[in-house]
Order: sequence, then structure tokens, then C-alpha cells
Amino acid sequence: MDFLLKIALRLFLTMILAFLMTPLIKKLSLKIGAVDKPNSRRINKVPMPTAGGLAIYIAFSISILFLFPDLIPFRYAIHLVISSGIVVLTGLIDDIFELKPRQKLIGVMIAALYVCFVFDITVSTITLPHIGLVPLDWLSYPITVLWIVGLTNAINLVDGLDGLASGISIIALTTIGIVGYVASSTGAVQLQVPLAIFILLMSVLGFFPFNFYPAKIFLGDTGALQLGFLISVLSIQGLKNATFITLITPLIILGVPITDTLFAMIRRRLNKRPISSADKMHLHHRLISLGFTHRGAVLAIYCMALIFSIIALLYMFTNTWATILLTIACLFGLQIFIEMIGLTGVDKQPLLNALKFLGNKAYRKEVLKKREEKKK
Repeated sequence: MDFLLKIALRLFLTMILAFLMTPLIKKLSLKIGAVDKPNSRRINKVPMPTAGGLAIYIAFSISILFLFPDLIPFRYAIHLVISSGIVVLTGLIDDIFELKPRQKLIGVMIAALYVCFVFDITVSTITLPHIGLVPLDWLSYPITVLWIVGLTNAINLVDGLDGLASGISIIALTTIGIVGYVASSTGAVQLQVPLAIFILLMSVLGFFPFNFYPAKIFLGDTGALQLGFLISVLSIQGLKNATFITLITPLIILGVPITDTLFAMIRRRLNKRPISSADKMHLHHRLISLGFTHRGAVLAIYCMALIFSIIALLYMFTNTWATILLTIACLFGLQIFIEMIGLTGVDKQPLLNALKFLGNKAYRKEVLKKREEKKK
């Protein structure tokens, strides 16, 4: 009990440190020109200090290096600080000077390569149902880099409303931390991994009161890229020897940002636009266009993130086949929701149209009649 109390106290100090750092970072952001100015795509109506992620990074770094020396090896801590520092620097430069997407990608790639070749963390094997252990060999490096880059950009793209990316990250980190703690109690994961997750969680919690609607400071790419990067790296700790369930769990936990990113790519490809191009069709944009208030859209997306997290926690109590069925049901319901709010485009609803075709006789006759006319 004393051991857990000491950990809780140190985590609380981490949160307080982030809380105290944030007003200072707000002043620094204004001084160095890290300001988010309103435009046609932005939700904010007035210039807003950004680079709030610096407060999270400083609190996380100080805590993991100096508050837990007896529980987290220095080598492990310093590698996390350095690799995430590369991403933070990339984000800070973007918050001040607005980098191109390709330039930001280079910074994230450098950090991902550091994780693979210096930190020496990769997904080395995967265990598949009815197949067994499959060594990835040289494929472990591109798969790990793809995992890190993909999740990092997913969190970054969802950062469009006050408190959205930070709130989703809080929900995701709490869930990943619980899964990691259970895994550490069985010896599958080292204790330092869930501890690092909870340190990051408390750093975000300290910053969150200043970021929730109405925000006083934004995460900026400094924070959004950092959160995505650290979540991807920390989730990999449990994937070094991945099974089907450990592989899919982080994907479900991060279901909201991954879904938003995936459908943004599909939408832009269908509209013959570059994947890196910006638009106002992201999940939060669609909810606001449907009549949600700013706060209402954020809370609705939080609820979605919670549902994904609960499903991920259920995986801890299910076998492989139950997990597969649960995942299929989750994806089916998600696709219907995506089409209903028009995330792929208001005129692109293949699943809803298929269900309508099966369940609506008049609609079915109309579709069949149009097909016959096209043949003629």
C-alpha cells in the first residue's frame, strides 16, 4: 500500500508540474510567435497561443527522469525523452513557421528510426490464430516505423476542436495504462511501461483545464504530434511479440483518430485530391455541420472514444473468436455511423444503400429499374 501511495504522490506532482508550466508556456508561445490565427478551416475566431504541448513535454521529461529513478531505468527514460524531443522540436517549428506536411513527416520519421535503431524497440514477431509464431525479421523495421508514423498523424489530424486531441489521449492513455498494468502483473510487460504511460497521462491532465472549451491555449503540433508519437511507442512495448489481441487492442483504443484519418484518406482519394490536402470533412467538422455545438461535438467524440476503450478492455476477457466477432460488430456499427454523418461524403453510403436495398421494396425496384435503363 505504501508503494502504491508513493507512486500516486509522484504522479500527482507530475500533474501539478504540468498545470503550473502551462501559463508560462502560454506567455512563451505569444513571445515566439507560436500563435494559431483564424482562417477558413479553423474553428477559433481569434488568434490563440499554441505550442501548449511544451508544458506536457517538460512535465513528462522531468517526471520520468527524476521522480521515478528507482522504478524506471535512466536509459529507458532518456530514450523516450530524446525521441519525443525530436517530434516536439518538429511540432514547435511548425507552430511558429508552418511546415509543409512532408517536412513534418521527415521529423516524425527521424524519431521513428531513432526508436528502431537506437532505442531498439520493434515489433519483432507476431502470433496468429491457427498459424502460430511468425518472425518478422527485417519487416519488423518498416512495420514499426509505419505504426509510429500512422498513429502519430492520426492524433495530429483529430486535433481540430478545443480539448479534443488531449481528451481523446487521456481516454486512450488510461485504457492503455490499465491494459499495460495488467500485463505487467503477469510478467508480459515490464512495470516501467505502464508507469511511463501514467506519467504521460498525468502530464496531459495537468494541461487539460487550459485546453478544454473554451481553450486558453492549444496543443499545437508540438503537443498533438508528441502525444501521438508517445502513445504509438508506448503501445509498441506490449507488441514486441504481438498476438492478434495485443495487435488489435491499441487500434481499437485509438479507434476515433484512426477512423477519422482512414476515412479522410479514402475521401480524398475518391475525390482525386492529394492525401495530404486539407478539408472541412473531418469527424468534428461533420458533427458541427449537423448542428452540434463546439462543446457538444467534443463531448460526443469523447463518448465514442470511451465506447472504443470499453470494447478494448473487453478483449482482456474474451478468446480469439469472441474478439474477432466483437471487432466485426464494432466495425459494422462504425461504418453505419460514418455513413450517417457523411464522413466519406454525403453521397457515398454503400452500406446504408445496401441495407436500404434489402429492406425497402420500393427503393429496390427503383434501383433495379435504373440498372435496366443503363443497360439499354
